[in-house]
Amino acid sequence: MRLLFLFASLLPAALLAAAPAAAEPTLLEVDQRLAAIAWRLTTANATLCRDQQPVIGAALHAADQYPPALRAAFAAPVAVELVVPGAPAAAAGVAADDGLLAVDGAAVAAPAGGDSTTSVTRDAAQALIASHSPAAPLALTLRRAGAERSVTVQPRAGCRVEFEVLAGNKLGASSDGRVVQVGGRLFELFGDDQVAVVVAHELAHAILRHRARLEAAGVTWGMFAELGRNGRLFRQTETEADLLGAYLLRNAGWDPQLAVRFWREEGGKIDGGFFRSRTHPSAKARADAIAAELAAMPADAPRPYAPPLLAKRDTPLG
Repeated sequence: MRLLFLFASLLPAALLAAAPAAAEPTLLEVDQRLAAIAWRLTTANATLCRDQQPVIGAALHAADQYPPALRAAFAAPVAVELVVPGAPAAAAGVAADDGLLAVDGAAVAAPAGGDSTTSVTRDAAQALIASHSPAAPLALTLRRAGAERSVTVQPRAGCRVEFEVLAGNKLGASSDGRVVQVGGRLFELFGDDQVAVVVAHELAHAILRHRARLEAAGVTWGMFAELGRNGRLFRQTETEADLLGAYLLRNAGWDPQLAVRFWREEGGKIDGGFFRSRTHPSAKARADAIAAELAAMPADAPRPYAPPLLAKRDTPLG
């Protein structure tokens, strides 16, 4: 991720305290749940990822992502939105609502100004962190209650993939190779272990370079995506991501059979049954393929395990 973690629909904790109680679980708990899942998956599978970055287990956001009336709550133009318990940021004393002023002495870029909302300032701060060595200590200059302090964070190497919750009723997830988007509705219907199956699947798309491989194959997105060769290639990438996703779960300490159970027991809620997109296999087909793949895994497979499937990321689709 150029991070850290990237999330949508976030507000400073100080503002959330003034919001209706019913809004708090949506804005804080869901984002915190995804942060913890992404932390485990990206750091445990770093050796499987060609593109890595320092991951400290915190999420940034910037004042200019929000309307002008909300910006005064920020300790600095860029601030910490949340911290994953037990991650390096937490161990170093970084806390939610800390303003981020500099990284290894390099100042965080100031906003361009104006009343329009933009993620440019936040993205630049994340890029500043991502530009450093994945495992080198990071000196962060922070501001809280008007006082500045410096802390040193020892990051973990992680996959260079960003994660974001999509507000609304979207039931699904997607990946473009750099950003994994997870529909907020998933967190309402499923527990963290089940959501981890979906997130691991989308992370697998990024690791296997599916977007680049589909573009190289000349596929068409949109209304003709399900037809002929197009549909076949999309289904190929979905199956590859299902299989690698199960290994990513295992590497991160989950039972990989979670993926089999998820598709057998809950897949009908997602795949649409008769109205399922033909770019995706049926839930039953997905469960059967994952079960067969795991049955063939060596009994003494190390953790992390890099399955032969990884070699396909350099192979043209089809």
